[in-house]
Amino acid sequence: MSPSTRTLVVVRHAKAGHEPGLSDPERPLTGRGERDAREAGEHIRPLRPALVIASPSVRTRRTAELLGLDAPVEIERDIYEAFPDDLLDLLRRTDPGVGSLVLVGHNPGVHELVASLTGERVDGFPPGAFAVIELAGPWEEAGAGSGRLVRTYHP
Repeated sequence: MSPSTRTLVVVRHAKAGHEPGLSDPERPLTGRGERDAREAGEHIRPLRPALVIASPSVRTRRTAELLGLDAPVEIERDIYEAFPDDLLDLLRRTDPGVGSLVLVGHNPGVHELVASLTGERVDGFPPGAFAVIELAGPWEEAGAGSGRLVRTYHP
């Protein structure tokens, strides 16, 4: 990987429950979701991400926490219910010094972001899934077809 290459890990939050009386943003992870998030973290940790950005929902914040990464976690409200273009705009604003970034969000936005960046069809992106994408240039140049899909993971 050259110094100008960026690594993006796009994570869909782990499995969440549906509890009566809770709004969608308040939905917690299930026991399985907690286990899946920890396991995903084992696969992501070797990439040594410098930053994690997550939606403000309970399930995405908890997923980010359970990944157990040695990186600051920033909560970004624009990730919740974001379209792929919104997520691309967010990526383009990433500090140029960040070489590896984890984005924890929601479907369909994260699934569509992976497809847009890589130009590849990714069959399914269930809760707890992630994709590792290499971008050849700076974050500000991230766009459709600018990435290479390195790996996908499904719990």
